[in-house]
Amino acid sequence: MSTALIIVDIQNDYFPNGKMELSNPEKAASNAAKVLDWFRQNHKDNIFHVQHIASDPALGFFLPDSEGVKIHEAVLPLENESIINKHFPNSFLQTELQSKLKEKEITKVVVVGMMTHMCIDATVRAAVDLGYETTLIEDACATRELSYQNKVVPAEQVHYAFVGALNGMYCDVKSTEDFTSQ
Repeated sequence: MSTALIIVDIQNDYFPNGKMELSNPEKAASNAAKVLDWFRQNHKDNIFHVQHIASDPALGFFLPDSEGVKIHEAVLPLENESIINKHFPNSFLQTELQSKLKEKEITKVVVVGMMTHMCIDATVRAAVDLGYETTLIEDACATRELSYQNKVVPAEQVHYAFVGALNGMYCDVKSTEDFTSQ
């Protein structure tokens, strides 16, 4: 069975001085880079970088031709690695990701990236719905605090609530160390 890495939205706007700074994006990016290195050694032709480009400037970040939309230096694509542009949280929605995975006869995907509660959640659920055996590397993902009606949910709780909801029913959740030492 062929396995691919999907790196979702590790882009400059999610880092300090970006327009949508997350909680601990550096740690998540560092772990994603370790997973990326593992793939470059073991499945080098099966790496897909997903880059969100805002189709509506009202989003306020990932604006076309901005520094914030660029893929972060920790996980910069190599020339032979695919870059998939997207405009929605789900990395499969109106993109060429699924067709590229089919071309390579991919049956398993490993997902890392940002934001856990939005694009990671949507992408993992879509991957499973499309029939891919899916692994989420939870410490290679990051999110931010959320609020609703004056209630604030800290980023760590947001992250673990979404990871916990995905674990088992939707995907196998692993740490970077557990995944790269297999």
